[in-house]
Amino acid sequence: MESACESCAHYNSESLKKLGVNVNDVNYVIAIAGNPNTGKSTVFNALTGLKQHTGNWPGKTVTRAEGAYAYGDNKYKLVDLPGTYSLLSTSEDEEVARNFILFGKPDVTIIVADASRLERNLNLVLQILEITDKAVLCLNLMDEAKRNQIDIDVRMLSKELGIPVVPTSARFQQGIPELIQTIDEIATGKIVCKPRKIKNVPKKILKAVNALSTEIEMEFPDIPNSRWIAFRLLEGDSRIIEALKSGEFV
Repeated sequence: MESACESCAHYNSESLKKLGVNVNDVNYVIAIAGNPNTGKSTVFNALTGLKQHTGNWPGKTVTRAEGAYAYGDNKYKLVDLPGTYSLLSTSEDEEVARNFILFGKPDVTIIVADASRLERNLNLVLQILEITDKAVLCLNLMDEAKRNQIDIDVRMLSKELGIPVVPTSARFQQGIPELIQTIDEIATGKIVCKPRKIKNVPKKILKAVNALSTEIEMEFPDIPNSRWIAFRLLEGDSRIIEALKSGEFV
């Protein structure tokens, strides 16, 4: 298997079929996350051929969008999560987005960021990478970045984050073929992501997190994000406490 930053096969446009709202019998589930106004919906529409098919999350007033596309031998369901600035569950939008990534366990999470305002987007990127190790950064609005004379070293950014970074201008369909190919390679295991974890943590807190993380892994051996859950438990996150008690992580 190849690392996240070393390879990307040639995209075959004839292998792509936009399926609109036909989300039955899928092989993989893909989440699309990101800050508001980063072009998430444009990326979603470019992949599915839809003009945003929306509905409500169960029990929530927050809207969702779902669609699908087929690539090669696989069929992908896309779920466009509410735009958020963090996953700390301080609002309904944040709770919906976080819970889907955490409990829905998507096969790949597309993190859409505004290339012209990258720094303010990185907080959410790092939070998502604490939860899942299967992600791709869609560096969208590259046309805006270029217009503002912003130059981004995509290869270095990918190396620092430990996940693939695909520059796109979704409204012009630029970079979408490369994004589709990268999603496929992550989902099928051809690309193995090794995401960056937050390191600037005080020693006492890190010691407590590591000890608690070990306990969580003993209780739930298949859990992929015990470190992040340990952080949330130490913060007194009631939703995470409830999920552990109910066995929702199993």
